[in-house]
Amino acid sequence: MSVTPPTPTATPAGAAPSPADATRAVVQEFLAARLAGDTARLTALFADEVDWLLAENPAVPWIRPRSTAAECASQSAELMEHTVPEDARASVDAFLVDGVDAVLTGHLSGTVRATGRSFEGPFALRLTVEDGRITRHHLYENSLSIAEAVSDRTR
Repeated sequence: MSVTPPTPTATPAGAAPSPADATRAVVQEFLAARLAGDTARLTALFADEVDWLLAENPAVPWIRPRSTAAECASQSAELMEHTVPEDARASVDAFLVDGVDAVLTGHLSGTVRATGRSFEGPFALRLTVEDGRITRHHLYENSLSIAEAVSDRTR
């Protein structure tokens, strides 16, 4: 998977990181772990219980309800099982942080392995970081494009 990450920021030496700096650091670590497919690191970054929101779509195997750290971390691996990794792309256009909350917007695309069909569209990801762990993961994406790419019906 190819991801264009946001530019990291630094906290002055000796200064305690602000909540926003701490949130930014965890989100950047999340993106790096996601890019590397590091499920163990992702599991450590998610809280024991996560407020997970991704519009449920029974036709798409990797889109389902989740709530534990292990379930949330496994979404990345499940996505890679069902899509063509070398076709996966994601770019981040904006990375906004306000205290414990972060919002990333961008564009994603990929190809479903079983059908060979592609999907693409904009996304928005809202994350909340508390005590160094992700407690909220709300992803808004072009679910229609993904559902059509998974479908074995002709368009």
